[in-house]
Amino acid sequence: MKFENVLAEVDGFGKFQIGLIFMMVIPRMTLPFHFLMNNFIAAVPSHRCDISSLDDGGIFGNLSQKEKLVVGVPVQEDGTPSSCQMFTEPQYHLLLDSSNVTDLPTVTCQNGWVYDHSTFKSTLATEWDLVCDNRRMNTATITIFFIGVMLGAAIFGYLGDRLGRRRALLVSYIMTTIFGFASAFSHNFTMFAAMRFLTGVGLSGISIISTVLCIEWVDIKHRTAVAILISLDWSIFTAVLPLVAYFVNDWRYLIATLSTPLFLAMICWWWLPESSRWLISNGKVDSAHFYLTKCAKFNHREQFMADLKPEFLSKVIFVEDENRKYSYLDLVKTPRMRRLALLTGIVWFGVACTYYGISFNVIGFGVNIYLTQFIYGAIEIPAKFFIFFTLDKIGRRLNQSGSLILTGLCIFCSMLLPQEMGLYRTAVAALGKMFAEAAFTTVYLYTTELYPTVLRQNGLGYSSFMARLGVSISPLILLLKEVWIPLPSTIFFLVAFTAGFSALCLPETKNIRLPETVEDVEQMRRRSISTSNE
Repeated sequence: MKFENVLAEVDGFGKFQIGLIFMMVIPRMTLPFHFLMNNFIAAVPSHRCDISSLDDGGIFGNLSQKEKLVVGVPVQEDGTPSSCQMFTEPQYHLLLDSSNVTDLPTVTCQNGWVYDHSTFKSTLATEWDLVCDNRRMNTATITIFFIGVMLGAAIFGYLGDRLGRRRALLVSYIMTTIFGFASAFSHNFTMFAAMRFLTGVGLSGISIISTVLCIEWVDIKHRTAVAILISLDWSIFTAVLPLVAYFVNDWRYLIATLSTPLFLAMICWWWLPESSRWLISNGKVDSAHFYLTKCAKFNHREQFMADLKPEFLSKVIFVEDENRKYSYLDLVKTPRMRRLALLTGIVWFGVACTYYGISFNVIGFGVNIYLTQFIYGAIEIPAKFFIFFTLDKIGRRLNQSGSLILTGLCIFCSMLLPQEMGLYRTAVAALGKMFAEAAFTTVYLYTTELYPTVLRQNGLGYSSFMARLGVSISPLILLLKEVWIPLPSTIFFLVAFTAGFSALCLPETKNIRLPETVEDVEQMRRRSISTSNE
């Protein structure tokens, strides 16, 4: 008898599993909030130089605000005041002839900026003047945050396999809460960047451990449905984010508001079960028996566990050495594990880089930022239903590859549409976002099924590390539009296609038992892992 058979006897998808999924929704809602909030907290509103220092008296002091702008700030090609330049001294002749601006001396803003607060009460840009020459500092906050997420993936991937899913999850809850609120009350940009980095480290644990914990508690038949359910919270709360940001338009209050669900998550943690798969793989059969008994009680299958002795559980998962501690080095020690690590790394990099490349470009399509963010979230929900019906019909591999290639095609099509066709560009981008989310939904389930139990958290941690590397690079790629406008889209298109074709080289995992050991992975091609009773 294998573990899958034991799980089936206690009901692999009953009230116990449903309760676990709902408890995981609470912390997971903070993932899209924090991962995408930079679109709002780092937004750069319309701004111009503060020209009050030009002349506080004389003629300038008697001019109206509109006239002061004419004589103090040069205009751009679209007729709006320059965002970063001001005249060295008032040009009063422009009141008579505003077209005569040839060779007028200008300098960068000398006394700060005046911001339009009609959309945002306060952002990082208005707080610390991250505009003009300092505008790249805004982009840096995204990269710094996701470097933290990237490091967190490696840390919590290791901790999840070393300490267990449950304890590692509590560490991530506490860490994210402390540093999330600390970033909201930062006194300077350096402190804010450091706190966001550490918040990213903690959030990574929530992201990868919650998925593995849920998947390891359900049977083969319901793995696809559960993977879709636990990813649906991302799409729903991605759409909720702009609604919260619309009413809480001060960046400090917004961060604090979006971090509060973690307090409830820490309360619910007391009722979270440890993964019985992990417990058995680490020789903790008494604890595994305790949680399986609890599962059986919730699912009204008590009799089976009453007849099952704890020592029997040590036989349902074959482990060569119960005292052996696995690490990231085990991902590259054997041929098929090396190949698996290489391919999943490429796929995760491509999925994340293209998904966030589209997500971070919410102001690049000519539509209101709140509406665009809402569309980006809402369009993901049909992607979930599409994946739900196709994962078990055409398999994980074709879904993974196809969704990535379709994402690349949408990015390529958006390059062909002129800038003035804002609505059409938004529609194509939203379609690309839908396919990118389909790829993201698939990759979590697919990777969880590919890696063995003894290395599952390490494998997902490494894969997530590669994904966050892609995310960290994506805002820097967007800056390349200053070199050539289509260049970022060209890069995202090539990344998506490369990842899509790499996914075709991975083995199919539809309707197979989860591999438990490295040997299971090494033999995956030589003998199919049967779903029948063994």
